[in-house]
Amino acid sequence: MIEIVDKLKDILREGKLYLNEPMKRHTSFKIGGPADVLVVPNNRKELLEVIFLLKGENIPFFILGNGTNLLVSEKGIRGVVIKLSSLRNVMVEGNSIIAEAGAPLSYIANVALVHELAGFEFASGIPGTLGGAIVMNAGAYGPEMKDVVEKVEVLDEKGNILILSNEEMNFSYRHSIIQEKDWIVLRAWLSLTKGKYEEIKSKMEELNAKRKEKQPLEYPSAGSTFKRPPGYYAGKLIEEAGLKGYSIGGAKVSEKHSGFIINTGNATFYDVLNLIEHIQKVVKEKFGVELVPEIKIVGEK
Repeated sequence: MIEIVDKLKDILREGKLYLNEPMKRHTSFKIGGPADVLVVPNNRKELLEVIFLLKGENIPFFILGNGTNLLVSEKGIRGVVIKLSSLRNVMVEGNSIIAEAGAPLSYIANVALVHELAGFEFASGIPGTLGGAIVMNAGAYGPEMKDVVEKVEVLDEKGNILILSNEEMNFSYRHSIIQEKDWIVLRAWLSLTKGKYEEIKSKMEELNAKRKEKQPLEYPSAGSTFKRPPGYYAGKLIEEAGLKGYSIGGAKVSEKHSGFIINTGNATFYDVLNLIEHIQKVVKEKFGVELVPEIKIVGEK
């Protein structure tokens, strides 16, 4: 690994490299042990060189956005974590926005606002990055990424750069083709419509106020814990199962919104994992409904 670290340092002239970096510093849950190596490429060139090096050396790697949808093991992540936070360039061309995968959704929404482009208001309060939002077809209050994505540039498993149309992305509820492939989102083209500044701003403020009122934003969490089961709402099922406020260790079902598991201050990976499994078991027993986690669980168990 020392040899790989030296090679990574040669590539990351402007980027950053950390050894045994605690992942709790890089996740919204504030949970997670050390990554062997964490790198933050400064630009697209550095990112591609890092990926090609690691693939060539058969070193496992994990792509990280804002870490807002992750539960990371206390044992951490072996290999290299590549954080995309510096790849956040956003350009406007007519009614389209072209943004890199590491651009925060809130930042893209503000760019859209300044250029009076409507259609991205729904994403303004989602705390993730564009890449992660595309991978899971993130959505809020109705609209989803599939409604605004025109095309996506990805790096495939062989190192080829592909441009995929909206149809080729195979979007469905909290799903895209990226989840089935060993592909990495590099950037995307978003198709918006001309709007009025005050109307767009008002819509963003309305949605963000609704989010603040209904979600436990004052606690570390990874957003909605479970996907919405067909014909039901996960939060409602959890509440009706009598689990609102139920806790294991420092992990607790939010009393503000039962669809969220929160870290009350000292939750461990296994506190959250055990709580997820307990919720699934009780809901299945009471209602016959399978709850599927929306959050991604990574790292050594």
